[in-house]
Amino acid sequence: MFTLDSTIDSIQTAKKTAISTVFAKHEKVADALNQFVDAQTAYTKSAVKASTDVATKLYGESIRFSQEAMKYDWTKHFDSVTEAFKVKTK
Repeated sequence: MFTLDSTIDSIQTAKKTAISTVFAKHEKVADALNQFVDAQTAYTKSAVKASTDVATKLYGESIRFSQEAMKYDWTKHFDSVTEAFKVKTK
């Protein structure tokens, strides 16, 4: 299954590398920023997982709905609706 985790990890690793390079002499600042990047990583992965789960469920339900619609006897339904709207003469 397709997953965005590797893309997320690549982006976040680039951020950490940039932080380590820019703030090489300021370890406390770099540590704080790296913790922030770790929090971003966790949030982004959970948001992507939740979105993927919702999309998968919606897709599955739409397939199920389509399959149920295919089983329905539309000819019988059409005939009953047509009969209901016929003008009755005395």
